[in-house]
Amino acid sequence: MDYLEIIGTFVGLLYLWLEYKASIYLWIASIIMPAIYIFVYYNAGLYADTGINVYFLLASVYGWIVWLKGSGKEKKDKAELPITYMPSKTILPLSVAFFIAFFLIAWILITYTDSTVPWLDSFTTALSIVAMWMLARKYVEQWLVWIAVDVVSCGLYIYKGLDYTAGLYGLYSVIAIFGYLKWRKMMKV
Repeated sequence: MDYLEIIGTFVGLLYLWLEYKASIYLWIASIIMPAIYIFVYYNAGLYADTGINVYFLLASVYGWIVWLKGSGKEKKDKAELPITYMPSKTILPLSVAFFIAFFLIAWILITYTDSTVPWLDSFTTALSIVAMWMLARKYVEQWLVWIAVDVVSCGLYIYKGLDYTAGLYGLYSVIAIFGYLKWRKMMKV
C-alpha cells in the first residue's frame, strides 16, 4: 500500500497548491485523493478517516458545483463565487454539527471497530466535515479549521506509521497558514 500512499501524497500536494490559488480545479484532485485514501486509511485501521473520504468524494462534487455555479443570481450572470468571511450566524450550527459528528463517530468507533485511536480519529473527521463545507462556500476561515485538522492528523499519522501521509499533513499545516493569508488578500472587501 506504500505506492498508494505515495500517489495520494502527490495528489494531495497538487490539491493544496490548487486550493492555495483558489482554483476550481482543486475539486478534480479533491475527488481523486479521497478515492486513494479510502484504501490507505482502511488498511491502517483508521476507520473514521476511511469514512470521511467517502464524504470528501461527495462534498467535492458539491463544492465543484457550487464553485461552477458562482455567485450569479441569474443564469446569464456567471460571476465567480467570492471568498468571504463566514457569517456569524453559521458559527453555532457548524459547532453543533461538529459536536454531534464528533461524539457519534467516536461512539461508532468505540462500539463497532477495533480502532486504537477513536477520539483523535473522530476529532479530525468531524472537524474535516465542517472544514470541507466551509471550503465549498469559500469562507476564508476554512483555512484555520484545516490548520487544526492538519496538526492533529500529522501526529496521528506518525503514531499509525503513515510516514508519507504525516509528512503531507505537516506540510499542509504550514501551507494552510500561507493559504489563509493569501485568501485574505484575495478577498474583495
